[in-house]
Amino acid sequence: MVAAKGIEATTGRFLNEIYKPYVPDENIAFISGPSFAVEVMQSLPTALVINSTDEKTALKFASFFPKFIRAYTSDDVMGAEISGAYKNVIAIASGICEGLKLGNNAAASLISRGLVEMARFGKSYGAKEDSFIGLSGAGDLFLTASSTMSRNYRVGLGLAQGKTQDEILKDLREVAEGIGTAYALHVIAKENNIYLPIATEVYNILEGKEPKDSLRDLLTR
Repeated sequence: MVAAKGIEATTGRFLNEIYKPYVPDENIAFISGPSFAVEVMQSLPTALVINSTDEKTALKFASFFPKFIRAYTSDDVMGAEISGAYKNVIAIASGICEGLKLGNNAAASLISRGLVEMARFGKSYGAKEDSFIGLSGAGDLFLTASSTMSRNYRVGLGLAQGKTQDEILKDLREVAEGIGTAYALHVIAKENNIYLPIATEVYNILEGKEPKDSLRDLLTR
């Protein structure tokens, strides 16, 4: 079962596309949904989704989890993959919003519009809309984009403070997948003419644009 999330920076491929030549569909599943590792380690209640194009495989992996984890199943692997990668970029944007002290109204608007943006991107890959309003999409997004336990959210806080990528990652001492994903989404959006305003502004901020200027451009687009 694959627990990693993200987009390969050099090729724009998702993990299921990378694994496909090497692992048969009936032998692989992808885990998604809202879960901070530190809470799982404390056996706190958690719900996840096991995604596989083979139903028997999804059910088999779902049966392995302990009782404090409720494991659902889905056949929408691409929807889960896109949600798992994209939500990290929106979490960076949400951290910036918090760092600039823009308020709860702005944060709610940003996260909900981020969900729309994720779903629009997913549609271009044939992902199912239901995946984005369930645990894999909205659930994981709401968790990651609203807590300092999220590494990507903390990246956004750092950017709002005017820190560079190197400074943020040095302080973080962990991998923040949303940074690489923002760059990958920028390339994919340009090559395929997909409208991704929030992800684009996150990319621009990572490249040095002032966060307040990005906010202005998002509000006046």
